[in-house]
Amino acid sequence: MLGISLAVTVLGFQSRVSAQAEPPQQLTAIPPNKDTDLKFYQADGQILNGVEALEHMTSDANLVVWVAGNQFFAMDDVIGAFQKAYPGVTVGLLTLPPGLLVSAILAGGWTYKDKAYRGGPDIYATVDTGHLQRLKAAGLMHRYEIYMHNELQMMVTKGNPKAIVGIDDLVRNDVRTSLPNPVNEGIMQFYARGVLERHGLWPKIANGQECVSCQTTERNWFTAVHHRETPERIRDDKSDVGIVWKTEVMEALRQGAQIEGVELPASDSLRDKVSYTVGALENARHRENADRYLTFLATKVAQEAYAGFGFVKARPDELTLRPID
Repeated sequence: MLGISLAVTVLGFQSRVSAQAEPPQQLTAIPPNKDTDLKFYQADGQILNGVEALEHMTSDANLVVWVAGNQFFAMDDVIGAFQKAYPGVTVGLLTLPPGLLVSAILAGGWTYKDKAYRGGPDIYATVDTGHLQRLKAAGLMHRYEIYMHNELQMMVTKGNPKAIVGIDDLVRNDVRTSLPNPVNEGIMQFYARGVLERHGLWPKIANGQECVSCQTTERNWFTAVHHRETPERIRDDKSDVGIVWKTEVMEALRQGAQIEGVELPASDSLRDKVSYTVGALENARHRENADRYLTFLATKVAQEAYAGFGFVKARPDELTLRPID
């Protein structure tokens, strides 16, 4: 009996830690070098990153939040404000492409740096209801709310030496592009691809390929995490222009990047259509804190935290839970 008891104890401990030496192939892989997108906010205000954050996220976090990566620069302020409203709550955070996050939810966790981390979020946020519909079909989410808005811009080298002024310039022979991938980056899946197709540019850019971190033509690169790669590729003179969110242009400028933004007309910026959606998972381990977080997002404090980074506040009627269609 003692042997059985010890075996159960060991298995229970391994389940809580969720880090295995041999990562199961079915789990979703986090792209390499993404430590800054993996965070754990301790109750004392200290922030842990990378593997250490993942270990806490799958064991002792009081709330786990997975959101579209283009919010990464705002989340310290947002989570900090939430913890101020609810002292003592620890929060695990992932800021990665929303399609990648959905894949991990459906798979039951991640692999990163040769280890497996099992578990899912309490809160999931994306840039389109298409991802929510996948979760609804799996019985994992039934309600959501819209909590903010954004718009598309083009990021170019400071001074705009190629004189890029509109979407049609993306297929010029002298222009090199860095574009979000159509596999799991919501900005491309649900927004930019439609703009490119309407302009008749998609076949020339994709060249029949839908891939991640790949060169589709001699002039186009599809990213893995566009909001980090595109400013870097422009800095390194590997690309001349990329489609990004307006807020990402603003963040790159705050970081001193030698870039600027090219505004697009409403028909191409989609400023009247881009909505950020959020909901709690039906199997959330920390349901009370998940509900608190959804309520918090509708407060003036949360809306101001996001607006401070260029996001557009949601209307009061949008900040209420509704069924996923």
